[in-house]
Amino acid sequence: MTAPLNPPPPPHDDSPHQVWQPAPVGAPGAGAYEQDGPGMKTEAREAAVITVALVLGGVLLGLVWWWLAPHIPLVGNQSGKSWVVYLKDSEGEQAVGVDGTFTLLGLGFGLVSAVAVFLLRRRGGVPLVVALGVGGLLGSLLAWRLGMWLGPESDVIAHARAVGKGVTFPAPLKLGTKGALLAWPLGGVLVHLVLTALFGPRDPEVPSPYGTPAPPV
Repeated sequence: MTAPLNPPPPPHDDSPHQVWQPAPVGAPGAGAYEQDGPGMKTEAREAAVITVALVLGGVLLGLVWWWLAPHIPLVGNQSGKSWVVYLKDSEGEQAVGVDGTFTLLGLGFGLVSAVAVFLLRRRGGVPLVVALGVGGLLGSLLAWRLGMWLGPESDVIAHARAVGKGVTFPAPLKLGTKGALLAWPLGGVLVHLVLTALFGPRDPEVPSPYGTPAPPV
């Protein structure tokens, strides 16, 4: 008896312990396991640019706050050689309005900055989120100090002497609640995270190494 010309193929091992080898580079599906997006250096460079841009935006926030914030009226009175300064309207809510104006403006700047960063860099990343937080906080600090510098004189006694007894003059522009400085950074970070979660790119589905299972009979 002669041997068969074509030997039978080796049995196919469907054991779950079979070692799977990844597809070679260039094969379909091979790129699914490669790191996507720019490198860390590129993300750090973009984050630095965003931080500087937000800090410069603090100048605009300070100008708008100085322009829109309500003035707190003060009155000076002379008693002998000393001067006493007091609120003209002790029940007024101008002080609350100053803090509220800064908070609302900070939230608006946070919204605009988050949308701008998301449109420029849809994939996001930790460096961009950090840049939004740090840049927004530094921009808020700059806006606060700029508004105080542009506002009325901080020495209320000297101001009262300059305008005269019984003359109304505005109080210095300042924040009664320092938590308003967090409106911009917190608002920007939260809005950016929401935009990334809703409209950011999705990771590609990784194909199974065992192929598509056969449908049940």
